[in-house]
Amino acid sequence: MTENISVVVVGGGYAGVMAANRLTQRDDVTVTLINPRPNFVHRIRLHQLVGGTGDAVVGYRDILADRVRLVVDTASRIDAAGRTVSLANGGTVRYDYLIYAVGSGSADPDVPGAAEYAHNMASLEESQRLRSVLATTPTADVVTVVGAGATGIEVAAELAAEGRAVTLVCGKVLHPYLHPRIRRRFAKRLAKLGVTIIGGPGARATAVSRDAVLLADGRELPSTVTIWTAGFSVPDLAIRSGLTTDAAGRLLTDETLTSIDDDRIVAAGDSAAPSNLPLRMSCQSANPLGAHAADTVLSRIAGGQPTTIAIGFFGQCVSLGHGAATAQIASRNDIAKGFAVGGFLGAKIKSSSLTGLIEHLAHEAHNPGSFTWKFRDDSRHQRLQALAAR
Repeated sequence: MTENISVVVVGGGYAGVMAANRLTQRDDVTVTLINPRPNFVHRIRLHQLVGGTGDAVVGYRDILADRVRLVVDTASRIDAAGRTVSLANGGTVRYDYLIYAVGSGSADPDVPGAAEYAHNMASLEESQRLRSVLATTPTADVVTVVGAGATGIEVAAELAAEGRAVTLVCGKVLHPYLHPRIRRRFAKRLAKLGVTIIGGPGARATAVSRDAVLLADGRELPSTVTIWTAGFSVPDLAIRSGLTTDAAGRLLTDETLTSIDDDRIVAAGDSAAPSNLPLRMSCQSANPLGAHAADTVLSRIAGGQPTTIAIGFFGQCVSLGHGAATAQIASRNDIAKGFAVGGFLGAKIKSSSLTGLIEHLAHEAHNPGSFTWKFRDDSRHQRLQALAAR
């Protein structure tokens, strides 16, 4: 009798859950998901948790296939030679194949005072602590959000819609991803909510104190609560395990998402750097990357040749307060266009993405192999060739 093949997925976010569910297509594959929390964190709802308007926790049994074994623990080291994962509690888990999907978190700010006085919100625990702080902070007190990417905009808009006084420190410009024409629409909507936008030369936070944020041009902004959303980082598990990473610490892979060090290790989600040209960190790319990682493993188990990624984008939809959102449309290689969808339709797109991501995971749990992604970036190969020619 043939022994089951053991596949371990490290990380239970969007990419990790999608990969774990998809692997259950084969009856001879045993799937183990290692995650530090007993529940799934719906990260694109964290701004609602912070604002007190929604929850960001989903039970794993609502989205995880019954055949997937959940181990609630933190992976401390991967032993590629011995094919084991060491756990923080002292145990180990053996694998035949491993999917590395540890995700991303808050970047450690190198700005004086930020670590002591600013609040992050990239994780569930950070967001819960921030919510507790805001619950005891008078509405009239100024909340300063440092970092004007999607997360910064969403939490600033959410809090302003609740009637709070909010200042948004952009650095240079409001959400650099946006097309200039669409950026003006975002600024107009934020201003209508009452958000004070600080941008342009000198609008970079250089220090944070208990009650203020200092900017590069010398301005001092009053701030009772400072929220730091500038940048993300990935866990250093790959580095600690002696695996090759890019400069940001993402696992370096080929175009099939296979580690350049070991064809038994495959990466997915924010922590993957295929060909040192990673996709934008986002839930939009996480599900298809998780599915592709699982397909790569399943192909290797079957003795086949894994396919290369061609995952494209449609843009980015950003919440702009209660029941409002704008979708910045982009090319499939993720370049923003001068077109966006707002109003009722924009809100509908955002609402459907909030529920759709969970529905995709749940559907894959019950029908492994069913998830498909219709947006393909067929120009990626040409861009890789151009980079190689430099």
